[in-house]
Amino acid sequence: MSPPWSKPLDIDRLADGEADVDFAVPLAELSRLRAQIASVEGLVRGRVHFTRESGFVVADLTLSGAASMTCQRCLEAMSESVASTARMALIVSEADANRVPEHLEPVLAADGRVTIGELVEEELLLALPIVPLHAEASDCVVAEEVPAVKVEAPEPTTQKPFAQLDQLLKR
Repeated sequence: MSPPWSKPLDIDRLADGEADVDFAVPLAELSRLRAQIASVEGLVRGRVHFTRESGFVVADLTLSGAASMTCQRCLEAMSESVASTARMALIVSEADANRVPEHLEPVLAADGRVTIGELVEEELLLALPIVPLHAEASDCVVAEEVPAVKVEAPEPTTQKPFAQLDQLLKR
């Protein structure tokens, strides 16, 4: 049985009832997020409130949680806090995107249906860093068993390509 956040919901029914949907989504289950960021773990919780505005179904999304990611500076695990809110206009076709008011973010809800997971995934792709790094370089852990490599530059040698030219000319 699939989790409740992955089931398609009828956006018109949700908006007409001004529904609130609470969710808890494991980050490892979001396929688009896994494709963008390696080794994401954690759980995001939040709520989506559905209403109508300017002729569109609007989803007010609030989410928070923490994602365990790999720091790209030291390649160690790090925790990235996530807290975000977004107002999304759920559109049925791409042609409707031009009519969406500027203060709303258009999100395609094909056939008038959307999953909570799609809304969460869309917001997380914008909220999480593309290249996760510890906040301070000093937070990065460098393994002590790795010896520091000292590279010595070779002695510069001067090349004289025409040095023996006079010998050839004397012949």
